[in-house]
Amino acid sequence: MEVFDRHGRPAVRGKTGAWFAGILILVNQGLATLAFFGVGVNLVLFLTRVMGQDNAEAANSVSKWTGTVYIFSLLGAFLSDSYWGRYKTCAIFQAIFVIGLVSLSLSSYIFLVKPDGCGDEQTPCGPHSTVRIGLFYLSIYLIALGNGGYQPNIATFGADQFDEEDPKEGHSKVAFFSYFYLALNLGSLFSNTILGYFERIRGDVGLGLLGLCWISHFGIGTFSCWTPRYRHFTPKGNPLSRFCQVVVAASRKWKVEMSQNGDDLYEVDAGKACSNNGSRKILHTHGFKRVLDPLVARLRKSSPKGLTELQRMGIGLIIAIMAMVAAGTVEHFRLKYASKTCTNCDGSSSLSIFWQVPQYVLIGASEVFMYVGQLEFFNGQAPDGLKSFGSALCMTSISLGNYVSSLLVTIVMKISTQDKMPGWIPGNLNRGHLDNFYFLLAVLTAADFVVYIICAKWYKYIKFQGINSMEDKNGSQGNDLRV
Repeated sequence: MEVFDRHGRPAVRGKTGAWFAGILILVNQGLATLAFFGVGVNLVLFLTRVMGQDNAEAANSVSKWTGTVYIFSLLGAFLSDSYWGRYKTCAIFQAIFVIGLVSLSLSSYIFLVKPDGCGDEQTPCGPHSTVRIGLFYLSIYLIALGNGGYQPNIATFGADQFDEEDPKEGHSKVAFFSYFYLALNLGSLFSNTILGYFERIRGDVGLGLLGLCWISHFGIGTFSCWTPRYRHFTPKGNPLSRFCQVVVAASRKWKVEMSQNGDDLYEVDAGKACSNNGSRKILHTHGFKRVLDPLVARLRKSSPKGLTELQRMGIGLIIAIMAMVAAGTVEHFRLKYASKTCTNCDGSSSLSIFWQVPQYVLIGASEVFMYVGQLEFFNGQAPDGLKSFGSALCMTSISLGNYVSSLLVTIVMKISTQDKMPGWIPGNLNRGHLDNFYFLLAVLTAADFVVYIICAKWYKYIKFQGINSMEDKNGSQGNDLRV
């Protein structure tokens, strides 16, 4: 598969791709993340203070919305790999994302935040009509569609800008995923700090959403204006048809008995193996194998690439368990502290917020190992025609987590509110037991880790042939990239 520029000509290494294009994509990702998480951060408060939902209902609504974001990533990946290509898919879904933001900003500022100044802790907003509520949900799910379809493709499109067969660019491609995650977290950091501070000073959520619109416009402008510098791949066609062909072929032969020894699946004429030109096997290869295999296994332990993607994901799960235990422990002592200073009242605990630093540090470290490891794993283990789909599978795992979270909150609240008890996650958290919920998450994550270890033990890495030649128009070695 060839690598093209925007005019369909073979891409020239010095004029396309590499870190110039990679940095543009990272900036675009940071700005898009800032806008998206700016909505996500405000959504719980918006649902409780403006739309009148309680804490558990708002948490469920946000979990369903976030899960839908990542479900839409499958749609974006399918269109990218099959028909549109990664650049066109990124541009179209970013435009949908901007439309959703504009719609949400205008509907909130004009219709929902009424009377003026409502939405804080002292001034609740009035009831809303069905049409206005419908417009609100249409807006946030347009944002979900735009961001979901964009996310898996921008990560893969960024990786496309680096030739993994080139020693320098191959190393840069590995580093790109780490910087991609850094850009994602910087966008999230700014949305949680500067944007929140701006809204607190101005006291107007609608103005904050309008600010996000300008940020998203700037992001899509940054992505589009440097189009000539990107490297493009031709879509491979509908992957579902190829998948169905494999399923049909496998179903027809599911009763065929296979040898348990993989070496028996390839038979070689011993006499011809030594004499044929280009043969790669000699008669005593099997003897060498017995000596070299244990030696290579030992050398792998000191691989210069460090931990494998599967090992990093496993470490991420272990740290996630520690984070949930830390969060539950802090909340347990917070509740004790709150019961002494604020018995049967609605005020928050005076315990310092810095007690939450360890759990956030741990969950951040967990995401570094898990998210970056997943991105590299799915990008590296998927063929060229399914790389966006591979990244979408990474996003889909997050989606499933959000849906399970929503279901878990519903089940926990239904069980814990029996006998007229306030439940684990009531409106006033000082009367609840959020610590038990964190400990439950730690137990579930530990069970997930056991299942993960079993699956990782069974998995065998696949090595795909990448960019293996670089020729100019005369056929000599040059700057044109070909795969």
